[in-house]
Amino acid sequence: MADRIRGHDWAATPLGPVEAWPASLVTAVGIALGGVTPMAVFWGPDLVVLHNDAWAAVVGDKHPGALGRPAREVFPEAWDTLGPQFERALSGGGGVEVQDQRLVLDRRDGPEDAWFTYALSPVAGPDGTIAGVFNVAQETTRRVRAAAGLTASEERFRSFAENSADVLWIADPAGNRLEYLSPAYERVWGDRRELVMDDLGRWASLVHPEDRERAYVAMPRLLAGETLTVEYRIVRPDGCVRYIRDTGFPIRDAGGRLRRIGGIAQDVTAEHAREEALRASEEQFRVFAQAMPSHVWAARPDGQLYWFNEQVYAYSGAAAGTLDGTAWTGIVHPDEREEVERAWRRSHSTGGDYETEFRIRRADGAYRWFLVRGKPVRGGNGAVARWVGTCTDIDDRKRVMADLVRFNEALEVRIAERTAEHDRVWRNSRDLLVVVGVDGVFRAVNPAWRTILGYEPAEVVGRSYLEFIWPEDRVVTRTALAYAASNDDLTAFENRYRHRDGTPRWISWHTATEGDVVYAYGRDVTAEKERASALAQAEEALRQSQKLEAIGQLTGGVAHDFNNLLTIIRSSVDFLRRPDLAEARKARYLDAVSDTVDRAAKLTGQLLSFARRQALKPEAFDVAGCLRGVAEMLDTVTGARISVVPELSDAACFVRADRSQFETALVNMAVNARDAMDGEGTLTLRLACGVGKPAIRGHAPASGPFAAVSLTDTGSGIPPEVVGRIFEPFFTTKDVGKGTGLGLSQVFGFAKQSGGDVDVVSAPGRGSTFTLYLPETWPCASGEPRPTEPEAASGGTGQRVLVVEDNVEVGRFATQILEDLGYETTWAANADEALALLGQDGSGFDAVFSDVVMPGMNGVELAREIRRRFPGLPVVLASGYSHVLAQEGGHGFELLHKPYSAGQISRVLQRVTRRSPAP
Repeated sequence: MADRIRGHDWAATPLGPVEAWPASLVTAVGIALGGVTPMAVFWGPDLVVLHNDAWAAVVGDKHPGALGRPAREVFPEAWDTLGPQFERALSGGGGVEVQDQRLVLDRRDGPEDAWFTYALSPVAGPDGTIAGVFNVAQETTRRVRAAAGLTASEERFRSFAENSADVLWIADPAGNRLEYLSPAYERVWGDRRELVMDDLGRWASLVHPEDRERAYVAMPRLLAGETLTVEYRIVRPDGCVRYIRDTGFPIRDAGGRLRRIGGIAQDVTAEHAREEALRASEEQFRVFAQAMPSHVWAARPDGQLYWFNEQVYAYSGAAAGTLDGTAWTGIVHPDEREEVERAWRRSHSTGGDYETEFRIRRADGAYRWFLVRGKPVRGGNGAVARWVGTCTDIDDRKRVMADLVRFNEALEVRIAERTAEHDRVWRNSRDLLVVVGVDGVFRAVNPAWRTILGYEPAEVVGRSYLEFIWPEDRVVTRTALAYAASNDDLTAFENRYRHRDGTPRWISWHTATEGDVVYAYGRDVTAEKERASALAQAEEALRQSQKLEAIGQLTGGVAHDFNNLLTIIRSSVDFLRRPDLAEARKARYLDAVSDTVDRAAKLTGQLLSFARRQALKPEAFDVAGCLRGVAEMLDTVTGARISVVPELSDAACFVRADRSQFETALVNMAVNARDAMDGEGTLTLRLACGVGKPAIRGHAPASGPFAAVSLTDTGSGIPPEVVGRIFEPFFTTKDVGKGTGLGLSQVFGFAKQSGGDVDVVSAPGRGSTFTLYLPETWPCASGEPRPTEPEAASGGTGQRVLVVEDNVEVGRFATQILEDLGYETTWAANADEALALLGQDGSGFDAVFSDVVMPGMNGVELAREIRRRFPGLPVVLASGYSHVLAQEGGHGFELLHKPYSAGQISRVLQRVTRRSPAP
């Protein structure tokens, strides 16, 4: 490290060149480099690091990069702990000394727990102020962990000892002092308070006098390091005698040195009592043994077998009374004979129970497995009087257990494989896998977090999901987690997580809950969202393009048809200007102009009907009755070679619509059918009442009731690629000059504006069925016809009319027409000017004739204001287009449709002025 410090470019650091270093810094660095203990110097406001070789070993992979860097950059993961300690040392509050401080450091293969004992001592600079910190450190990780392990080991032993039914004891290696005695002592011996823990002799004094020698003889062997069992009696303070089987054993350290003597003392009083009872009645034992289904045997104290029950002879085929120890060994499987002998010797030498498994030959030569158990039967002096045991056939169970062992082994292999598979899935999954508590804290996350969101798993675990959620999605995510925690599994729940770079990522989640833990996997659907958004934008652009194309087609068609009509009008006007034109020809040209204007008005009406801006005059009428009248008219429209077949019921079916437009729609559909049948075929007219409207062109169905008027032809049908366009304006499959393409558009617009729809079912070669759906209604309460009014005079008689028109040419022409018809006119360019001319009482005028579409207050609003101010003053409205009129008709006012004739305006004005009360 001295070489590294000399070779470091200190001029590029806040410390500057070495030559400029203060003496206190040079001294501190010299002390650190000369020491074998980990030492470091932290100098300046940034606490630049200089350290010796021993300190480098402590920080692991941070060496050699830590040299010359600020401490905060070297220990960012532990600065929450170290920062305040350095600050206290620098603030003049004295040095800092820490014992076994736990720090989580990134120093080798990632974050790891480490413990250190270290001191931070302030170092003064040239001016006497504290300029740095001298650090002496020692890693204590191994000692802390060893101490923790020892504590855990002692806690496990104490838990076992405190709950054991036997007496556990520990004495010093010389056998003089008792160091530990478990609580079970009080149940067996008596109150522990009477026992002096430092006096092992007090405990030994409770041994029955007759058994003390046997107990004392065993002590030297135990002190010599043997493990042995001694049985003796004790006399409790209350005089009760208990039989004890005490097993002692040496306790050695890692080097094999004897540190203590331990033992387990068992109360075998009940067992001894049972053996005494057996000894008291040998005959009863034998009777009992003969009755047992298992093999029963007895052996002398030295272990020699001398008696077997009848089941043993029946199984082995030996003659009764012929079996002894040698004969018995002869029928044991040769492979287990040595183990049988060893087990016998162990049990005989220790006086403990005998238990082992081996195979015994049956009379037919087959071997079967037996569980052999034996117990020593002791006499009154505690010595073994005999051995008694049983042999239980476990061959079938042994085979089952072998199969079970193989099954368990296979199961363990499968579990290991499945665990490995799950680990691979966890590590290699391209989706986010998480385990999160119902409190929202991540318990575990897979490595895909690094790929998808830019976070290492260690950065996520232990933190709340709210730290990563996009702010706008926190509330909905909190609600979703509550649902998931209540076992309401989420499917395809989407929210946004914040990537490390600050951008959002859309994640689609699926969850499953167990207890207070939610398991979830999330798929990154950000790209899908972006593609869907791009697709939606493209579709919107396509729709806008289609709209523009339709507008272009509409304007082109209108221009074409109106140019044809204007050609007729202009040509006729040119001829009418000739002074030498004959009266007959003049009348013919005037009729041509009038007819052309009517055709233009009809064309405009079809356009407005398609646009649902036609001012309708709805009324309730019987569809069936109307269709009967229209059927006769359709014969004329379709021609003689087309048979019109009405299929109508006698029941009345009322709708509320503009009857004239309804009949026009029927005629347009009939004309379309006629052209499809090339003038020959059958046209069937049907009516269905009280039906529902199906889903048409993607619109939702409606339950109704609707009246369905259907026209079915036997024509050529409509190709599938054309069906979707037949209601477009100016779209037609007819030859040029044989149709405008507005007939079906008028039907569509009328149906929509009347609250219904029109549907078509067709296939090439199978004809077509057009169905017009109109909402049904109740018939009017009164069927009285409106009273007819007498025909108005052809002109005015000086009535005063206020003309309101914002268009100069139209306003000038309207006033001229009215003056020529005998009216006195005043012209207002807008509604405000009109109201000013009307004054306070409106007495200067007999009627108001106003356009509807005007800037500012429109004609309908003006008419309402005039009705409010001057209830007796009639108002006549005129318009060629108005969405307001299309929605509500004339709003209760007289209405003239542009273009209007002089006769029409005169008749309307005569009618309203005649109805108005005299001033």
